[in-house]
Amino acid sequence: MDKDFLKKSDVRAVILAAGYATRLYPLTLNMPKPLLFVKPGKTVIDFIVDQLETVPSIKEIIVVTNHKFYSDFLTWSQRRKHKVKLTVLDDCTQSNDDRLGAVGDLYFAVKKRRVASDLIVFGGDNLFDHGFGKFIEFAQRNRPFSSLGLFDIRSKKEATRFGVVNVDKNSKVICFEEKPKKPKSTRVATCLYYFPQETLGLLTKYMKDATTKKDAPGNYIHWLLEEKGVYGFTLKQGHWVDIGHFDSYKEVVSRFNQVKA
Repeated sequence: MDKDFLKKSDVRAVILAAGYATRLYPLTLNMPKPLLFVKPGKTVIDFIVDQLETVPSIKEIIVVTNHKFYSDFLTWSQRRKHKVKLTVLDDCTQSNDDRLGAVGDLYFAVKKRRVASDLIVFGGDNLFDHGFGKFIEFAQRNRPFSSLGLFDIRSKKEATRFGVVNVDKNSKVICFEEKPKKPKSTRVATCLYYFPQETLGLLTKYMKDATTKKDAPGNYIHWLLEEKGVYGFTLKQGHWVDIGHFDSYKEVVSRFNQVKA
């Protein structure tokens, strides 16, 4: 897929940043996880936004946060020099008890901004140190199916902490197991998704189903596998870290500052 196509395509990006990161207390008691500094002057979410701003097809970056940290994200956004329109949304939740959940926040963003284009979605606590152009090319080749970003963690022991994915020879997801005790592979799901415009109706259908879970994005991916199908793209360049606890945050700081953890 050439660069001219990417320039013509219309994509909105959503960064999910409305969690309360209770596993990182007291570090995140008064600071949202995506705004933790990785290196001087650069936070976790800065890495995502910096990379998104290099993709010609991205027309708007939407950050969904909660009411507790809304002002923090506004301050952050005002300090950045914008190359792409950046919108911060308050989902109006006040605590971990009344949160909307990741899928709920995605739906909230789509409805609030009246999104009618393709969507690329990120977890605000997932740190990627490489661009997303190849992933977007892959996802647009496989439309109208949704696509999922994968990473080979190269350890079955570590894979037990994540959603483990198997794909067929055409990169279509054939198995998705959440935190299996005996992983079938070391390829795990990142919080990186691409939802073509044609799939937005499925998000509405999922949200209106009282039996579906609205918290972890993996629940929606499981549902999509049965409803329509999903493709998986393995990120072969760069590094990925899901900052879920103190050790992973220390790993990130160590990697980007070249100091011992």
